[in-house]
Amino acid sequence: MLSTTTLLFVSSIFGLATALPAPTPWGSGWSNGSHQGNKPVSESGINVQLGPRPYYLINDMSESPLKDKLESCTEGPFSTSSFSISHRGAPLMFPEHSRQGYVAAARMGAGIIECDVSFTSDRELVCRHSNCDLQYTTNLLAHPDLAAKCSEPFVPYDPATGTPASAKCCTSDITLAEFKSLCAEMEATTFDAINTTEYSGRIGSTPDWRTNMYAYSCAETMSLKDQISLVGSMGLNFTAEAKTPEVPMPFQGNYTQEDFAQQIVDTFVEANIDPTRVWLQSFLPDDIYYWIANDPAFGEQAIYLDERADLTADGYTTAVASLPDIAARGVNIISPSIWMLVTADNATGKIVPSSYAIAAKAAGLEIITWSFERSGPLEIEGGGYYYESVANLIERDGDEFIVIDVVAREVGATKIFADWAATITYYANCFGLE
Repeated sequence: MLSTTTLLFVSSIFGLATALPAPTPWGSGWSNGSHQGNKPVSESGINVQLGPRPYYLINDMSESPLKDKLESCTEGPFSTSSFSISHRGAPLMFPEHSRQGYVAAARMGAGIIECDVSFTSDRELVCRHSNCDLQYTTNLLAHPDLAAKCSEPFVPYDPATGTPASAKCCTSDITLAEFKSLCAEMEATTFDAINTTEYSGRIGSTPDWRTNMYAYSCAETMSLKDQISLVGSMGLNFTAEAKTPEVPMPFQGNYTQEDFAQQIVDTFVEANIDPTRVWLQSFLPDDIYYWIANDPAFGEQAIYLDERADLTADGYTTAVASLPDIAARGVNIISPSIWMLVTADNATGKIVPSSYAIAAKAAGLEIITWSFERSGPLEIEGGGYYYESVANLIERDGDEFIVIDVVAREVGATKIFADWAATITYYANCFGLE
Protein backbone atom coordinates (compact mmCIF):
# COMPACT_ATOMS: atom_id res chain seq x y z
CA MET A 1 0.00 0.00 0.00
CA LEU A 2 1.04 3.62 -0.48
CA SER A 3 2.30 5.55 2.50
CA THR A 4 0.18 8.32 4.01
CA THR A 5 2.63 10.87 2.61
CA THR A 6 2.36 9.44 -0.88
CA LEU A 7 -1.42 9.31 -0.71
CA LEU A 8 -1.53 12.95 0.35
CA PHE A 9 0.79 13.80 -2.54
CA VAL A 10 -1.38 11.98 -5.05
CA SER A 11 -4.52 13.54 -3.62
CA SER A 12 -3.06 17.01 -3.87
CA ILE A 13 -2.15 16.50 -7.52
CA PHE A 14 -5.48 15.08 -8.50
CA GLY A 15 -7.76 17.28 -6.41
CA LEU A 16 -9.79 14.17 -5.57
CA ALA A 17 -13.48 15.00 -5.44
CA THR A 18 -16.83 13.41 -6.10
CA ALA A 19 -16.93 12.33 -9.74
CA LEU A 20 -19.21 14.18 -12.09
CA PRO A 21 -21.99 12.09 -13.60
CA ALA A 22 -21.30 10.46 -16.95
CA PRO A 23 -23.14 11.86 -19.99
CA THR A 24 -26.22 10.10 -21.25
CA PRO A 25 -25.02 7.18 -23.45
CA TRP A 26 -25.16 7.88 -27.18
CA GLY A 27 -24.66 5.02 -29.60
CA SER A 28 -23.95 2.59 -26.73
CA GLY A 29 -24.61 -0.45 -28.90
CA TRP A 30 -21.63 0.04 -31.21
CA SER A 31 -19.32 -2.64 -29.83
CA ASN A 32 -19.34 -6.17 -31.19
CA GLY A 33 -20.13 -9.13 -28.96
CA SER A 34 -21.00 -9.23 -25.29
CA HIS A 35 -17.45 -9.47 -23.93
CA GLN A 36 -16.79 -5.81 -23.17
CA GLY A 37 -15.31 -5.97 -19.68
CA ASN A 38 -15.54 -2.25 -19.02
CA LYS A 39 -15.74 -2.06 -15.25
CA PRO A 40 -17.08 1.42 -14.48
CA VAL A 41 -14.46 3.61 -12.88
CA SER A 42 -16.56 6.67 -12.08
CA GLU A 43 -16.03 5.83 -8.40
CA SER A 44 -12.39 6.86 -8.84
CA GLY A 45 -13.38 10.35 -7.71
CA ILE A 46 -10.79 11.97 -9.98
CA ASN A 47 -11.67 15.47 -11.10
CA VAL A 48 -10.89 14.89 -14.78
CA GLN A 49 -9.30 17.80 -16.62
CA LEU A 50 -8.54 17.44 -20.32
CA GLY A 51 -6.54 20.55 -21.13
CA PRO A 52 -6.52 22.34 -24.51
CA ARG A 53 -5.49 19.55 -26.90
CA PRO A 54 -8.93 17.99 -27.60
CA TYR A 55 -10.29 21.46 -28.33
CA TYR A 56 -7.40 22.23 -30.66
CA LEU A 57 -8.10 19.04 -32.62
CA ILE A 58 -11.82 19.79 -32.85
CA ASN A 59 -11.19 23.34 -34.03
CA ASP A 60 -8.85 21.96 -36.67
CA MET A 61 -11.51 19.66 -38.15
CA SER A 62 -13.35 20.35 -41.38
CA GLU A 63 -17.03 21.11 -40.95
CA SER A 64 -19.05 17.92 -40.47
CA PRO A 65 -21.76 16.37 -38.27
CA LEU A 66 -18.96 14.75 -36.24
CA LYS A 67 -17.37 18.13 -35.56
CA ASP A 68 -20.78 19.51 -34.56
CA LYS A 69 -21.29 16.64 -32.14
CA LEU A 70 -17.84 17.04 -30.59
CA GLU A 71 -18.32 20.82 -30.27
CA SER A 72 -21.57 20.19 -28.39
CA CYS A 73 -19.56 18.56 -25.59
CA THR A 74 -17.01 21.29 -24.98
CA GLU A 75 -18.25 22.12 -21.48
CA GLY A 76 -18.43 18.52 -20.30
CA PRO A 77 -18.98 17.18 -17.73
CA PHE A 78 -15.97 14.88 -18.08
CA SER A 79 -15.23 11.74 -16.10
CA THR A 80 -12.96 8.73 -16.17
CA SER A 81 -13.64 6.18 -18.91
CA SER A 82 -12.24 2.68 -19.49
CA PHE A 83 -12.62 3.33 -23.23
CA SER A 84 -9.48 5.45 -22.69
CA ILE A 85 -6.31 3.45 -22.01
CA SER A 86 -3.11 5.18 -20.99
CA HIS A 87 -0.31 3.95 -23.26
CA ARG A 88 2.95 3.98 -21.27
CA GLY A 89 1.56 6.74 -19.02
CA ALA A 90 1.48 10.07 -20.86
CA PRO A 91 4.60 10.00 -23.05
CA LEU A 92 3.55 12.82 -25.34
CA MET A 93 4.84 15.07 -22.55
CA PHE A 94 6.07 12.94 -19.61
CA PRO A 95 8.78 10.26 -19.40
CA GLU A 96 7.10 6.96 -20.14
CA HIS A 97 6.27 4.51 -17.37
CA SER A 98 7.06 7.09 -14.70
CA ARG A 99 4.92 7.88 -11.68
CA GLN A 100 4.48 11.40 -13.03
CA GLY A 101 3.24 10.08 -16.38
CA TYR A 102 0.75 7.74 -14.73
CA VAL A 103 -0.59 10.54 -12.55
CA ALA A 104 -1.01 12.77 -15.62
CA ALA A 105 -2.86 10.02 -17.53
CA ALA A 106 -5.22 9.41 -14.64
CA ARG A 107 -5.94 13.13 -14.40
CA MET A 108 -6.85 13.03 -18.12
CA GLY A 109 -9.48 10.38 -17.49
CA ALA A 110 -7.76 7.15 -18.53
CA GLY A 111 -9.71 4.37 -16.85
CA ILE A 112 -7.01 1.78 -17.56
CA ILE A 113 -3.31 2.44 -17.00
CA GLU A 114 -0.61 0.38 -18.73
CA CYS A 115 2.56 -1.15 -17.34
CA ASP A 116 4.79 -2.83 -19.92
CA VAL A 117 6.44 -5.50 -17.79
CA SER A 118 10.11 -6.48 -17.89
CA PHE A 119 12.26 -8.31 -15.33
CA THR A 120 15.45 -7.38 -13.50
CA SER A 121 18.53 -9.47 -12.77
CA ASP A 122 17.00 -10.45 -9.42
CA ARG A 123 13.77 -11.41 -11.23
CA GLU A 124 11.64 -8.53 -10.02
CA LEU A 125 9.05 -7.02 -12.36
CA VAL A 126 9.32 -3.41 -13.51
CA CYS A 127 7.47 -1.09 -15.88
CA ARG A 128 9.54 -0.45 -19.01
CA HIS A 129 8.50 -0.50 -22.65
CA SER A 130 11.43 -2.64 -23.71
CA ASN A 131 13.72 -5.00 -21.85
CA CYS A 132 16.69 -3.14 -23.28
CA ASP A 133 15.87 0.56 -23.58
CA LEU A 134 17.39 1.94 -20.39
CA GLN A 135 20.14 3.70 -22.34
CA TYR A 136 17.61 6.07 -23.93
CA THR A 137 14.66 6.15 -21.50
CA THR A 138 16.57 6.61 -18.23
CA ASN A 139 19.75 8.27 -16.96
CA LEU A 140 21.50 4.92 -16.45
CA LEU A 141 24.54 5.90 -18.51
CA ALA A 142 25.15 8.79 -16.14
CA HIS A 143 25.95 6.19 -13.45
CA PRO A 144 29.35 4.65 -14.31
CA ASP A 145 28.83 1.68 -11.97
CA LEU A 146 25.56 0.76 -13.70
CA ALA A 147 26.79 1.62 -17.19
CA ALA A 148 29.52 -0.97 -16.68
CA LYS A 149 26.82 -3.64 -16.35
CA CYS A 150 25.14 -2.91 -19.70
CA SER A 151 24.82 -5.82 -22.13
CA GLU A 152 26.56 -3.67 -24.73
CA PRO A 153 28.67 -0.86 -23.21
CA PHE A 154 28.54 2.66 -24.55
CA VAL A 155 30.48 3.21 -27.78
CA PRO A 156 30.99 6.87 -28.76
CA TYR A 157 30.26 8.34 -32.16
CA ASP A 158 33.04 7.79 -34.66
CA PRO A 159 33.34 10.89 -36.85
CA ALA A 160 35.75 9.14 -39.20
CA THR A 161 33.25 6.44 -40.21
CA GLY A 162 30.00 8.16 -39.26
CA THR A 163 29.11 5.22 -37.01
CA PRO A 164 26.54 6.47 -34.48
CA ALA A 165 26.95 6.22 -30.74
CA SER A 166 25.39 3.12 -29.24
CA ALA A 167 24.70 1.17 -26.06
CA LYS A 168 22.35 -1.58 -24.94
CA CYS A 169 21.29 -1.51 -21.32
CA CYS A 170 18.62 -3.96 -20.15
CA THR A 171 16.46 -4.24 -17.07
CA SER A 172 17.89 -7.74 -16.73
CA ASP A 173 21.40 -6.23 -16.39
CA ILE A 174 20.59 -4.63 -13.03
CA THR A 175 18.71 -5.32 -9.80
CA LEU A 176 15.37 -3.84 -8.77
CA ALA A 177 17.10 -1.54 -6.28
CA GLU A 178 19.42 -0.30 -9.02
CA PHE A 179 16.49 0.20 -11.40
CA LYS A 180 14.64 2.19 -8.76
CA SER A 181 17.67 4.47 -8.37
CA LEU A 182 17.26 5.66 -11.97
CA CYS A 183 15.34 8.64 -13.29
CA ALA A 184 12.92 8.05 -16.15
CA GLU A 185 13.57 10.42 -19.04
CA MET A 186 11.99 11.21 -22.39
CA GLU A 187 12.66 8.60 -25.06
CA ALA A 188 15.64 10.16 -26.83
CA THR A 189 19.26 9.67 -27.81
CA THR A 190 22.05 11.68 -29.36
CA PHE A 191 23.64 9.56 -32.07
CA ASP A 192 26.69 11.81 -32.44
CA ALA A 193 27.47 11.70 -28.72
CA ILE A 194 31.12 11.38 -27.80
CA ASN A 195 30.43 10.61 -24.13
CA THR A 196 27.64 9.13 -22.01
CA THR A 197 26.53 12.52 -20.73
CA GLU A 198 25.67 13.58 -24.27
CA TYR A 199 24.09 10.24 -25.16
CA SER A 200 21.81 9.70 -22.22
CA GLY A 201 18.29 10.97 -21.88
CA ARG A 202 16.95 14.45 -21.62
CA ILE A 203 19.31 16.33 -23.89
CA GLY A 204 18.82 13.79 -26.65
CA SER A 205 16.84 13.92 -29.84
CA THR A 206 13.35 14.18 -28.37
CA PRO A 207 10.94 14.79 -31.30
CA ASP A 208 10.07 18.46 -31.43
CA TRP A 209 6.34 17.71 -31.09
CA ARG A 210 6.99 16.20 -27.67
CA THR A 211 8.61 18.12 -24.86
CA ASN A 212 11.42 17.83 -22.32
CA MET A 213 9.64 20.27 -20.02
CA TYR A 214 8.77 17.62 -17.44
CA ALA A 215 11.99 15.60 -17.81
CA TYR A 216 14.46 17.91 -16.13
CA SER A 217 13.48 16.77 -12.65
CA CYS A 218 13.89 13.10 -11.76
CA ALA A 219 10.77 11.25 -12.92
CA GLU A 220 10.29 8.16 -10.76
CA THR A 221 10.74 4.72 -12.25
CA MET A 222 8.17 2.12 -11.19
CA SER A 223 8.07 -1.57 -10.37
CA LEU A 224 4.90 -3.46 -11.26
CA LYS A 225 4.06 -3.58 -7.55
CA ASP A 226 4.51 0.21 -7.33
CA GLN A 227 2.27 0.69 -10.35
CA ILE A 228 -0.46 -1.58 -8.98
CA SER A 229 -0.38 0.28 -5.67
CA LEU A 230 -0.60 3.70 -7.33
CA VAL A 231 -3.27 2.82 -9.88
CA GLY A 232 -5.28 0.90 -7.28
CA SER A 233 -5.19 3.86 -4.88
CA MET A 234 -6.85 5.96 -7.59
CA GLY A 235 -9.64 3.43 -8.18
CA LEU A 236 -8.53 2.73 -11.75
CA ASN A 237 -7.98 -0.47 -13.74
CA PHE A 238 -4.87 -2.17 -15.08
CA THR A 239 -3.30 -3.48 -18.24
CA ALA A 240 0.06 -5.24 -18.11
CA GLU A 241 2.03 -6.35 -21.15
CA ALA A 242 4.52 -9.21 -20.92
CA LYS A 243 7.30 -7.66 -22.99
CA THR A 244 9.01 -10.08 -25.33
CA PRO A 245 12.41 -10.81 -23.72
CA GLU A 246 15.51 -9.62 -25.55
CA VAL A 247 17.72 -11.96 -23.53
CA PRO A 248 17.96 -15.73 -23.97
CA MET A 249 15.27 -17.67 -22.18
CA PRO A 250 15.29 -19.48 -19.80
CA PHE A 251 16.95 -16.48 -18.12
CA GLN A 252 19.81 -17.46 -15.80
CA GLY A 253 19.20 -21.03 -16.88
CA ASN A 254 15.88 -21.70 -15.17
CA TYR A 255 13.56 -18.66 -15.42
CA THR A 256 11.26 -19.58 -18.29
CA GLN A 257 8.84 -17.54 -20.37
CA GLU A 258 6.03 -19.37 -18.54
CA ASP A 259 7.54 -18.36 -15.19
CA PHE A 260 7.58 -14.75 -16.36
CA ALA A 261 3.95 -14.88 -17.55
CA GLN A 262 2.85 -16.54 -14.31
CA GLN A 263 4.75 -14.05 -12.14
CA ILE A 264 2.76 -11.20 -13.67
CA VAL A 265 -0.50 -12.92 -12.70
CA ASP A 266 0.81 -13.77 -9.24
CA THR A 267 1.71 -10.12 -8.61
CA PHE A 268 -1.90 -9.05 -9.22
CA VAL A 269 -3.22 -11.94 -7.12
CA GLU A 270 -0.90 -11.03 -4.22
CA ALA A 271 -2.20 -7.44 -4.42
CA ASN A 272 -5.80 -8.74 -4.19
CA ILE A 273 -6.74 -7.26 -7.55
CA ASP A 274 -9.90 -8.76 -9.06
CA PRO A 275 -9.13 -10.31 -12.48
CA THR A 276 -12.01 -8.36 -14.03
CA ARG A 277 -9.93 -5.20 -13.46
CA VAL A 278 -6.91 -6.53 -15.33
CA TRP A 279 -6.20 -6.79 -19.07
CA LEU A 280 -3.01 -8.80 -19.62
CA GLN A 281 -1.33 -8.34 -23.01
CA SER A 282 1.34 -9.95 -25.15
CA PHE A 283 2.59 -10.05 -28.73
CA LEU A 284 3.53 -13.68 -28.12
CA PRO A 285 0.50 -15.92 -28.70
CA ASP A 286 1.95 -18.57 -26.38
CA ASP A 287 1.64 -16.09 -23.49
CA ILE A 288 -2.04 -15.60 -24.27
CA TYR A 289 -2.70 -19.34 -24.54
CA TYR A 290 -0.76 -19.92 -21.31
CA TRP A 291 -2.97 -17.50 -19.40
CA ILE A 292 -6.13 -18.97 -20.90
CA ALA A 293 -5.08 -22.48 -19.88
CA ASN A 294 -3.52 -21.78 -16.49
CA ASP A 295 -5.23 -18.64 -15.19
CA PRO A 296 -8.60 -18.54 -16.99
CA ALA A 297 -9.96 -15.69 -14.86
CA PHE A 298 -7.12 -13.53 -16.21
CA GLY A 299 -7.07 -15.25 -19.60
CA GLU A 300 -10.68 -14.18 -20.18
CA GLN A 301 -9.46 -10.60 -20.71
CA ALA A 302 -6.03 -11.33 -22.17
CA ILE A 303 -5.25 -9.11 -25.16
CA TYR A 304 -3.55 -10.72 -28.16
CA LEU A 305 -1.43 -7.91 -29.59
CA ASP A 306 -1.29 -8.61 -33.30
CA GLU A 307 1.68 -7.21 -35.23
CA ARG A 308 1.88 -9.96 -37.86
CA ALA A 309 0.97 -7.59 -40.68
CA ASP A 310 4.19 -5.68 -39.95
CA LEU A 311 6.45 -8.72 -40.03
CA THR A 312 6.06 -10.28 -43.48
CA ALA A 313 4.78 -9.31 -46.91
CA ASP A 314 1.74 -11.56 -46.56
CA GLY A 315 1.35 -10.99 -42.82
CA TYR A 316 -1.87 -9.01 -43.16
CA THR A 317 -3.60 -11.66 -45.26
CA THR A 318 -2.40 -14.42 -42.94
CA ALA A 319 -3.64 -12.52 -39.90
CA VAL A 320 -7.11 -11.97 -41.37
CA ALA A 321 -7.46 -15.64 -42.31
CA SER A 322 -6.38 -16.81 -38.85
CA LEU A 323 -8.88 -14.83 -36.76
CA PRO A 324 -11.58 -17.56 -36.55
CA ASP A 325 -8.99 -20.09 -35.37
CA ILE A 326 -7.65 -17.65 -32.78
CA ALA A 327 -11.15 -17.16 -31.41
CA ALA A 328 -11.71 -20.93 -31.40
CA ARG A 329 -8.67 -21.31 -29.13
CA GLY A 330 -10.30 -19.15 -26.49
CA VAL A 331 -8.94 -15.71 -27.30
CA ASN A 332 -11.58 -13.06 -26.66
CA ILE A 333 -9.70 -9.84 -27.44
CA ILE A 334 -7.56 -9.01 -30.47
CA SER A 335 -5.50 -5.82 -30.63
CA PRO A 336 -3.87 -4.73 -33.89
CA SER A 337 -2.35 -1.37 -34.72
CA ILE A 338 -4.72 1.38 -35.88
CA TRP A 339 -3.77 1.06 -39.55
CA MET A 340 -4.86 -2.59 -39.65
CA LEU A 341 -8.43 -1.67 -38.71
CA VAL A 342 -9.16 1.02 -41.29
CA THR A 343 -8.79 1.50 -45.00
CA ALA A 344 -9.45 4.19 -47.59
CA ASP A 345 -12.56 3.94 -49.76
CA ASN A 346 -11.20 6.07 -52.56
CA ALA A 347 -14.49 6.04 -54.46
CA THR A 348 -16.22 7.91 -51.65
CA GLY A 349 -13.21 9.55 -50.01
CA LYS A 350 -14.19 7.95 -46.71
CA ILE A 351 -12.25 6.04 -44.07
CA VAL A 352 -13.95 2.68 -43.52
CA PRO A 353 -13.38 -0.58 -41.61
CA SER A 354 -10.73 -2.87 -43.09
CA SER A 355 -11.14 -6.52 -44.02
CA TYR A 356 -9.28 -7.32 -40.78
CA ALA A 357 -11.84 -5.40 -38.72
CA ILE A 358 -14.73 -7.08 -40.52
CA ALA A 359 -13.21 -10.54 -40.03
CA ALA A 360 -12.48 -9.90 -36.34
CA LYS A 361 -16.07 -8.84 -35.73
CA ALA A 362 -17.37 -11.88 -37.63
CA ALA A 363 -15.20 -14.12 -35.44
CA GLY A 364 -16.77 -12.60 -32.30
CA LEU A 365 -13.54 -10.98 -31.15
CA GLU A 366 -13.51 -7.83 -29.08
CA ILE A 367 -11.22 -5.22 -30.65
CA ILE A 368 -8.82 -2.88 -28.88
CA THR A 369 -6.28 -0.77 -30.79
CA TRP A 370 -3.03 1.18 -30.35
CA SER A 371 -1.82 3.93 -30.27
CA PHE A 372 -3.30 7.35 -30.91
CA GLU A 373 -1.30 10.52 -30.22
CA ARG A 374 1.98 8.76 -31.04
CA SER A 375 2.46 10.00 -34.61
CA GLY A 376 3.11 13.68 -34.17
CA PRO A 377 1.54 16.20 -36.58
CA LEU A 378 -0.72 14.42 -39.06
CA GLU A 379 0.00 16.92 -41.83
CA ILE A 380 3.45 15.35 -42.08
CA GLU A 381 3.30 12.27 -44.30
CA GLY A 382 -0.31 11.60 -43.40
CA GLY A 383 0.48 10.62 -39.84
CA GLY A 384 3.12 7.97 -40.52
CA TYR A 385 2.92 4.34 -39.46
CA TYR A 386 -0.32 4.35 -37.50
CA TYR A 387 -2.26 5.92 -40.39
CA GLU A 388 -0.48 4.28 -43.31
CA SER A 389 -3.59 2.55 -44.65
CA VAL A 390 -5.48 5.86 -44.91
CA ALA A 391 -2.61 8.33 -45.39
CA ASN A 392 -4.08 9.72 -48.63
CA LEU A 393 -7.17 10.85 -46.68
CA ILE A 394 -5.29 12.43 -43.77
CA GLU A 395 -4.69 16.15 -44.25
CA ARG A 396 -4.67 17.79 -40.82
CA ASP A 397 -4.41 17.13 -37.09
CA GLY A 398 -8.18 17.28 -36.66
CA ASP A 399 -8.54 14.20 -38.88
CA GLU A 400 -7.45 12.18 -35.86
CA PHE A 401 -11.00 12.45 -34.52
CA ILE A 402 -12.37 11.10 -37.81
CA VAL A 403 -10.21 7.97 -37.44
CA ILE A 404 -11.16 7.64 -33.77
CA ASP A 405 -14.83 7.85 -34.73
CA VAL A 406 -14.53 5.16 -37.42
CA VAL A 407 -12.59 2.91 -35.04
CA ALA A 408 -15.20 3.38 -32.33
CA ARG A 409 -18.48 3.41 -34.23
CA GLU A 410 -17.87 1.39 -37.37
CA VAL A 411 -15.05 -0.96 -36.38
CA GLY A 412 -16.59 -1.34 -32.92
CA ALA A 413 -13.41 -1.10 -30.82
CA THR A 414 -14.22 -1.15 -27.13
CA LYS A 415 -11.04 0.57 -25.93
CA ILE A 416 -8.24 2.68 -27.38
CA PHE A 417 -4.64 3.16 -26.24
CA ALA A 418 -3.26 6.70 -26.49
CA ASP A 419 -0.07 8.53 -25.56
CA TRP A 420 -2.27 11.47 -24.48
CA ALA A 421 -5.38 10.08 -22.83
CA ALA A 422 -7.32 13.35 -22.84
CA THR A 423 -8.15 13.06 -26.55
CA ILE A 424 -9.75 9.63 -26.19
CA THR A 425 -11.42 10.57 -22.90
CA TYR A 426 -13.05 13.57 -24.58
CA TYR A 427 -14.48 11.39 -27.34
CA ALA A 428 -15.64 8.73 -24.86
CA ASN A 429 -17.44 11.25 -22.69
CA CYS A 430 -19.03 13.00 -25.64
CA PHE A 431 -20.47 9.68 -26.90
CA GLY A 432 -21.31 8.20 -23.51
CA LEU A 433 -18.70 5.42 -23.52
CA GLU A 434 -17.84 4.33 -19.98
